[in-house]
Amino acid sequence: MKRIAQFFKVSPENFIGAVTEEFSQYTREQAEEMYDKLHLPVRATGGSAGYDFFAPFSFSLPPGKSIRVPTGIRVRMEEGWVLKLYPRSGMGFKFRLQLDNTVGIIDSDYYDAANEGHIFLKLTNDSREGRRVEISQGMGFAQGIFLEYGITVDDHVEGIRTGGLGSTGP
Repeated sequence: MKRIAQFFKVSPENFIGAVTEEFSQYTREQAEEMYDKLHLPVRATGGSAGYDFFAPFSFSLPPGKSIRVPTGIRVRMEEGWVLKLYPRSGMGFKFRLQLDNTVGIIDSDYYDAANEGHIFLKLTNDSREGRRVEISQGMGFAQGIFLEYGITVDDHVEGIRTGGLGSTGP
């Protein structure tokens, strides 16, 4: 196994701001408590490819509804690697829980973005059986897999990331 990355929390200010901006029902004090309880992603077993991401707070998602979750997590990884994000297999299988962009892509230069590389996950409950998704604080709800990638022999990119989510193009 190659050791190519490390997870960190974003700053308390970044996380607290994201939570209180996105979810007005939470106070600053509640968001601070959430931050203190954040768990860095981990693999469940030695044979697991995916790193489980844990819910920073409890949420309930009725069929057809979406939620944008600030994870409070960022990742530093070597160049030439990408972190791909998916719902945890059981969540997708039982509830048709889906990422709105189908697969989240975290690039190696996202760590230094203006938003500290804060990983957000937008999820939709696409249940066709009317099943509500219930996620408790601290429960694994998504997973990330690191993959190495290649580039073309005539690649000459010169762009530098400055922004956060969706900042590299229209």
